[in-house]
Amino acid sequence: MNVLEVCLGDFSYPIHIGAGVMKDPELLMPHIGSGGALIVTNETIATLYLERLEQTLTGQKVATAVVPDGEAYKTLDTLAQIYDALIDNRCGRDVTIIALGGGVIGDMAGFAAATWQRGVRYVQIPTTLLAQVDSSVGGKTAVNHPRGKNMIGAFHQPVCVLADTETLHTLPPRDLRSGIAETIKYGLIRDPDFFDWMETHLPDLVGLDLDLLAEAIRRACQNKADVVAVDEREHGERALLNLGHTFGHAIETGLGHGQWLHGEAVSAGICMAADMSARMGRLRQDAVARINTLFERAGLPRRAPSTVSPDRFLELMAVDKKVLAGNLRLILLNDIGESFITSDFEPELLRATLEICRDSA
Repeated sequence: MNVLEVCLGDFSYPIHIGAGVMKDPELLMPHIGSGGALIVTNETIATLYLERLEQTLTGQKVATAVVPDGEAYKTLDTLAQIYDALIDNRCGRDVTIIALGGGVIGDMAGFAAATWQRGVRYVQIPTTLLAQVDSSVGGKTAVNHPRGKNMIGAFHQPVCVLADTETLHTLPPRDLRSGIAETIKYGLIRDPDFFDWMETHLPDLVGLDLDLLAEAIRRACQNKADVVAVDEREHGERALLNLGHTFGHAIETGLGHGQWLHGEAVSAGICMAADMSARMGRLRQDAVARINTLFERAGLPRRAPSTVSPDRFLELMAVDKKVLAGNLRLILLNDIGESFITSDFEPELLRATLEICRDSA
């Protein structure tokens, strides 16, 4: 088992990574409040892992909220179901909310924890690779609005993250590839050695080598923890973690939430950011080719769908959370492992990227 620490002073917390960590009461019990636990999960994960987690919590007061599965249900209406479960079970400020599932569940359960009686503790137990390497760490919580992804949310740090690699055995191949997209992202942002490592070990990662997946999760989480420790609320460097996301969120919203998986949209978005970086003279073409090749080898999209027009892209990007003082900020690349934030770009270069980096109709 690997143990990392997200260092945020009084709000620091451990990340436990390994096979079977969900079944270890010593890792979980110290974080359960006197009011017991509410497990938030979805219909798919409940059939796989809810009983296992309830056994780990033997002796505790445990309630559950089982919500529909999918990005399309990451809404205020679904959030209300979690609040209803908290009320029905008379949960007070001493309850611990446990997020058992992928990024959608983690975001919604975290937002419920941030807002229930002005804030209660919560634990992340991510069951997808994407959630284990990214969304379970850092304290971003949110639900979607029909006109934008993650537009309604709060920063609220968990008290513990348990990344149980055994759950990856039941992960559909498409979801595994989606998580690999977010893993590759860390190498591109700030860790070129990790990008090299991903190039070497990609076949084994896709082949579900749990030891290598645990190492990939550890390295991705260490990168994210280091960034979050210096910029918890995304005032500066943390925005770099959104490489590919401004383009990707536009794809997700433009298609309708849930049509593409988040990692699929991020994959295409990163390739678009690489194209834009090259057009600005910042990124070499050989680096662009390496980036595209790695995502292609992972079986991930490298181009936006033809159904989202450049005009629609620009409309959706204009309401992105990284817009500041009316200016769109993009996360781009100088090199593999060297990213930067800028609003200083020629609009015609962005439009060229949006035109070129699309599937043919």
